Amino acid sequence: MANPMTPAQWRAALKAEGVPFTELDGWTARGRDAATGKIFGPVNGVLNHHTAGRDSLRAIAYDGQNGTLPPPLAHAYLPKSGRLVLVADGRANHAGLAALNSFNAILAEKAIPKPSKASGTVDGNDRLYGIETENLGDGNDTYTRAQYDTWVRFNAAICRHHGWTAGSAAGHLETSVEGKIDPRGPVEGYGKRGRFALTMKQLRADIDERLAHPASWSPAQSTPQQEVTLTGPSYINLGLTHGYQLAPGSWDEIGFTEEWSDELGQHSTSGEVFAVGPVRFTGTLSLRLEGLPVGDVVQVRMSEWEGSTQKALHPIHEVIGTEGGTYSVVPLLKRLPAGRSMRVRLLNLSAGGIEVASAVLTALIWKES
Repeated sequence: MANPMTPAQWRAALKAEGVPFTELDGWTARGRDAATGKIFGPVNGVLNHHTAGRDSLRAIAYDGQNGTLPPPLAHAYLPKSGRLVLVADGRANHAGLAALNSFNAILAEKAIPKPSKASGTVDGNDRLYGIETENLGDGNDTYTRAQYDTWVRFNAAICRHHGWTAGSAAGHLETSVEGKIDPRGPVEGYGKRGRFALTMKQLRADIDERLAHPASWSPAQSTPQQEVTLTGPSYINLGLTHGYQLAPGSWDEIGFTEEWSDELGQHSTSGEVFAVGPVRFTGTLSLRLEGLPVGDVVQVRMSEWEGSTQKALHPIHEVIGTEGGTYSVVPLLKRLPAGRSMRVRLLNLSAGGIEVASAVLTALIWKES
């Protein structure tokens, strides 16, 4: 049993553990304490969830669930980019009723039994930190390497701060009396480990491994051999002649209209396409957004296409509105197979239209043979 972390303690614990994170505007004062008359804490553990949807930050922080469950729905949101977003510091609607037999096991840091409603219940929203990790929860959607690494670090940061073991980290499926199934799904990899199925047993093992090392520790990484010959690199530099309006609520490709350099001719056939496989590329997309309200979000992601058919989506990068205009540099790094092209898409999650005042893409591209 412990007092909830203060904002300063959150920042210190996450930074020490190597968690990449941003702070959503107003997070230090966001919570359900005043609305419910129930004070968050004392805390006894961390409850892990998947979002069961895409692009969930707005729902978690501002909109709630189906008009019946008010926000915030978690203390933190973890998108596929692996960059955590701190959402709330107070009571959050994430856990609901936790089975008493499961809760007592978390308190004792022992094996968690199947949750039994007959054992009684505890208000989990009072006693557990909550993190929502982006995943459809359909058993097929994959957690990225970056996402899982941050997930382990986040849990470890909280446990290390409070002096807990990984036995204080649980999944919603381990406490819910309503038959929740989260979190679940395949993981792209972690450390030297390749693809594997997420289980709370494995997540706790990875948390405990971190806790056995200093907070600055990182797991060893595999270094697979390259099996292709690369030629290049070549330089590409694209941008916009003029800014354009980005309406809310739907994904829209950036149509580059200015071409300062395009040594491979990757961009000539379509304003949206900046790379055609088989290639590897690394670079950045520099964005300047006007009219994005403070705290509101524009999401950025790369997408792969075969002709006019979308074939793959890549992790989302969150751009959060700031005073005086919003600026962000988005990393671009990918291998693109033959027959596919790459585009960059934006999703405006604010209520009104904004202006994409500038979008400058700079990259080095290596052709594969």
